[in-house]
Amino acid sequence: MTSSPDRWAALGAGLAGRGFAIVPGLLGPDECADLVEGYAWDQFRSTVVMACHGFGSGEYKYYRYPLPPRIAELRADLYERLAPIANGWREALGSADRYPALHADYLDQCHAAGQTRPTPLILRYGPGDYNCLHQDVYGEHLFPLQVAILLSDPAGFEGGEFILTEQRPRRQSRATVVPLGQGDAVVFPVRDRPVSGTRGVYRVQHRHGVSELRSGHRHTLGIIFHDAA
Repeated sequence: MTSSPDRWAALGAGLAGRGFAIVPGLLGPDECADLVEGYAWDQFRSTVVMACHGFGSGEYKYYRYPLPPRIAELRADLYERLAPIANGWREALGSADRYPALHADYLDQCHAAGQTRPTPLILRYGPGDYNCLHQDVYGEHLFPLQVAILLSDPAGFEGGEFILTEQRPRRQSRATVVPLGQGDAVVFPVRDRPVSGTRGVYRVQHRHGVSELRSGHRHTLGIIFHDAA
């Protein structure tokens, strides 16, 4: 993965200050198109129709192992970028545990605990579809950051905004609409993040979702770093 050090420095600052950070142009248009085309291929372990589970409306598919090479590469490279931030969060919260530097080593920990099902997924939305606010927690082992990449050109759909909510103790929730272009990635907390206050460090809870799509079609790639039980 090629990118300037400044981009990743800004990523850490964005996560600390706003609870999310955008990596512009992580994937090119051709890569996005290839991934969308692959939605019809036989490379997935399961398909979830969101309305059947009360998750919203739309559909998503989990990739199976072995992951497609580009997905595996993205997952490993992004993990290496994010592990130092995740370890900083653990330190801030007073934990002596640390995430391994390499994603393969982290997956070994997940698999030893029975979390063996891959979690990278691709989501498809059509008119009227949406994704309820949620957290992607799949077991005891949880990597605190995840990534969503918009695969569709925003000119081809209306609505379908990525929404992130933040819940601080004794405050009402705040919602943020995160603007994304085709190939842009947003990095955000899976469940919570540490924030420094006047009385020390506390946890801020996050949820994410997608608003109702008014027209067109929208595809998103989700990269989650822990596997599922």
